[in-house]
Amino acid sequence: MESTTLTGPERMVRRFLTTDVGIWFGRYVLPYLDGPILRLSCGKYSMSPGQPILLMIATGAKTGKRRATPLLYQRDGQRVIIIASNGGRDKHPSWYYNLRKNPRVTLYIEGRVHDYQAREVQGEERATCWQRAREYFVGFDLYEQRTSRAIPVMVLDSIPSTRM
Repeated sequence: MESTTLTGPERMVRRFLTTDVGIWFGRYVLPYLDGPILRLSCGKYSMSPGQPILLMIATGAKTGKRRATPLLYQRDGQRVIIIASNGGRDKHPSWYYNLRKNPRVTLYIEGRVHDYQAREVQGEERATCWQRAREYFVGFDLYEQRTSRAIPVMVLDSIPSTRM
C-alpha cells in the first residue's frame, strides 16, 4: 500500500532504489550504513527515509554465527512480513537459508528489540502477502521480472519475550 504521506525526498529515495544503481547501492552500501544506526536506535532510524527498515539478527545456517541484516518490512497486525527478493537475483538471499534452518530471530524494529519466529508462507497466504508487498514497493515487481525463481515471502510472528 503506497503511502500518500511520503515527502518529496522520500519518494525520490523509493524511485532510486528501483534503478540498477539503486539496487546495487541497497545491496552493497546501505546494509553497512544502516546496521549500526538500526542497532543503536533499536530499529527506529535508518538511512532510508520513508522506508520501514528493521535489523534482523539471525543464526547462520552453516556457521551458527549471529548475522545482522537490515531489511524492508511491512506490518500486518502483530506479524512482520519480509520478502526474500535479493534484488531479483536468481539465488535466494543468505538470510533466507538462515531462517529456514534457524527460524527464531531477534528484530530491532520501531524502537524495540523483540524475538520472532519465522515461517515461509505458501498458497493463498503467500499470494495475499505478496500482493500487499507489491502494492507497497514497486521494486518487487521489477525483482520478480528479473528472476525465474519464486520469491519467498516470510512472516515473522512475535513470540513471548524473555527479555528484562
